[in-house]
Amino acid sequence: MDRFTYDALPGRVVFGAGTSRTELAPELARLGAHRVLLVASGSAVSPARERTKGLPVVGEFTEVREHVPVAVAERARARAAEVRADALLAFGGGSSVGTAKAVALTTGLPILCVPTTYAGSEVTPVWGMTEGRRKTTGRDERVLPRAIVYDPELTYGLPVRIASASGLNAMAHCVEAFWAPRANPVSTVLAEDGVRALAEGLSLIVDEPSAEAPRADLLYGAYLAGASLAGAGSGLHHAICHALGGAYDLPHALTHATVLPHVVAYTLPYAAEAARRMRRALDTDDPVGALRALATRLGIPAGLRELGLAEDQLEPIVERLDGHLPPGHPRPTDRDALRALLHDAWAGTTPKETV
Repeated sequence: MDRFTYDALPGRVVFGAGTSRTELAPELARLGAHRVLLVASGSAVSPARERTKGLPVVGEFTEVREHVPVAVAERARARAAEVRADALLAFGGGSSVGTAKAVALTTGLPILCVPTTYAGSEVTPVWGMTEGRRKTTGRDERVLPRAIVYDPELTYGLPVRIASASGLNAMAHCVEAFWAPRANPVSTVLAEDGVRALAEGLSLIVDEPSAEAPRADLLYGAYLAGASLAGAGSGLHHAICHALGGAYDLPHALTHATVLPHVVAYTLPYAAEAARRMRRALDTDDPVGALRALATRLGIPAGLRELGLAEDQLEPIVERLDGHLPPGHPRPTDRDALRALLHDAWAGTTPKETV
């Protein structure tokens, strides 16, 4: 066994159907919360209001946006101060969690999360905000949620197209944990099981959109994805997607889902252990082919141009990333290699090099 370091982050997980109806009150009590700011948006607002009736919610913030623009973060902080919040309840997808984290970053307020997608960010101490077409991320334990209530019931009605993008976004967290800068044996085990759970759940919801069991598998896989990302950190895939999202406001989960097969195909020939684990998790001798086939079945775009990205928008991303990629990627990545990878991901080109 090689030497390694693993930070076991604090956090409480409550998992089970119906938990958002029965466990929010005791979890807020555990935090000592008496004045809670609810952070939610879109389709999550209605169930959030219904499930927080009778709880000490003193205000709402519903102006959530993807990639957490700094201006939105500042309005959320002002709202927390206005209602004198002593805790935050993030109810919804990754953008709601990210907004709550932006508040916690400057206030230290504790966060209770109720995820309704498979973002996995509720498990990590990573925050991200966008300003001037540039997304900045950081790591700070003040933003790590104190508790998470996972209720599969909240995901039963999630449309397959949204669940698919969100699930593959979570899988990107797992895959990257195999080779991220702080990769270690513990997060690797979590990542492999996460790939398995997410792939099985995603495969089933295509044919059985209303089936409940796959939704629970996906939510469990999302937890493992967040835990593996928190332990190992992020690498090339996340650097690319964050640069694209910050610069061009591309849809977060769908961008990750679209780029994922290309980064995997680019990397696996240089990452034998990751390839072995992916073969095992996906039960195939061709993990790249299996991942691409799954993405196609789920209706994920083959290339970023289908998201509206223009070819001439790639070079600024190359410039932005050149010299600023996370260290330790298994495959040496210079400017030309990065340019080729981005072009393949834009065009939807079938990778020439696979495992």
